Amino acid sequence: QVQLVESGGGLVQAGGSLRLSCAASGRTFSFRLYAMGWFRQAPGKEREFVAAISWSNSNTYYADSVKGRFTISRDNAKNTVYLQMNSLKPEDTAVYYCAAKRGDGDYLAVSEYNYWGQGTQVTVSS
Repeated sequence: QVQLVESGGGLVQAGGSLRLSCAASGRTFSFRLYAMGWFRQAPGKEREFVAAISWSNSNTYYADSVKGRFTISRDNAKNTVYLQMNSLKPEDTAVYYCAAKRGDGDYLAVSEYNYWGQGTQVTVSS
């Protein structure tokens, strides 16, 4: 059984920063073989891609809306993926989910990911 546990969400003023973490665990789960993604879902909206990092060479991918403000990284020794969020805007308010995807491929698609965390709330006040 694979568990992804997000942390680091909270309430921040516009222009502020937050760092999300996602710790992965599972007896047979090889973290280093999984691409990791961050998605978000605002009330009344569909879940959308935010950022992803590949398993093979740690290439990174970002939604246009967060490019230049957010940074995804991973620490394979700690089975953890991070999302550093700077210059936050009220429109970044959402529940943020981390997800794990076996291998490479379409990092943007929700359906491509095998495992999901429970989410952490990020609220940006204006």
